[in-house]
Amino acid sequence: MTLRRAWNAVRVLTSYYLTRLIGVPVQWGMPISISIEPTTACNLRCPECPSGLRAFSRPTGNVRADFFRRIVDELSRDTYSLYFYFQGEPYIHPEFFDMVRYAHERGLFTATSTNGHFLDAERARRTVESGLDRLIVSVDGLTQETYERYRVGGHLARVVQGIRELAYWKRRLRSRRPHVIVQFLVFRHNESQINAFRRSALGWGANEIRLKSAQVYDYQHGNPLIPEQERYARYVRQPNGTWAPRHALANRCWRLWHASVITWDGIVVPCCFDKDAQHRLGDLKTAPFRDIWHGAAYRQFRQRLLRGRKEIDICSNCSEGCRVWV
Repeated sequence: MTLRRAWNAVRVLTSYYLTRLIGVPVQWGMPISISIEPTTACNLRCPECPSGLRAFSRPTGNVRADFFRRIVDELSRDTYSLYFYFQGEPYIHPEFFDMVRYAHERGLFTATSTNGHFLDAERARRTVESGLDRLIVSVDGLTQETYERYRVGGHLARVVQGIRELAYWKRRLRSRRPHVIVQFLVFRHNESQINAFRRSALGWGANEIRLKSAQVYDYQHGNPLIPEQERYARYVRQPNGTWAPRHALANRCWRLWHASVITWDGIVVPCCFDKDAQHRLGDLKTAPFRDIWHGAAYRQFRQRLLRGRKEIDICSNCSEGCRVWV
């Protein structure tokens, strides 16, 4: 944190609460947090993921490293954190470690999320050496059979060994980074393994464990992935037999004020729920980020949200206000 970043955060927070008070979008700051998509490619075929389903209608590819550096150079004075994910598996990008180090050297808090299949000894070492601050590794089952029900094509033993490699290289290099979070997406088929997961993950070398409620697309008529235990589900059965998100959608969204998402090819979208980049607010190949962030398209989208969030398709299954971590 720097004085300039702290002042920017104050401006963003003030803008957000003033907007809620007067009902008109105000934005005085720059984003506190940015997500940049390294790649749309993935080695797995998870059934609720556009990358896994190979279901994108938008172009797919890898972010160019020089383009990435240009974005970081523009934003790093005001922005506090940079997340190396949106869709895809970040470790597939051939220059992933170089990009992390570049952001780290400019004082940004860096984080990413991975399915863990690329954490062999060399990549685990390079992860620690890159300066990455936080790494989320998804492990959604404690047996191969349970794990691959969602992580289709995945190998649980390889992921667990990767977590152990990270712990080893952190000890060997005497580094506290990255803070390793082992995450468990709770589904109906794995909820019986939650207690065993809590015990196991710390033994692998995790710094923290998280249970996360899972987002599913086709929830209105029920879905076999929705957990039986209500406290782990984002959705609840309605009196008429249909299902709906557990939390009502208020006509406001903190994400639209403090964060932004950039696709691999420079398209700016409102948030991580716009997985196919249908709501394009600008293109960094033709305009600087500041102009897009304070431009007409962003203002109009924020105003639409204030008028009626339920009318925006990507908001209908959003976790804003929902207890995602359980």
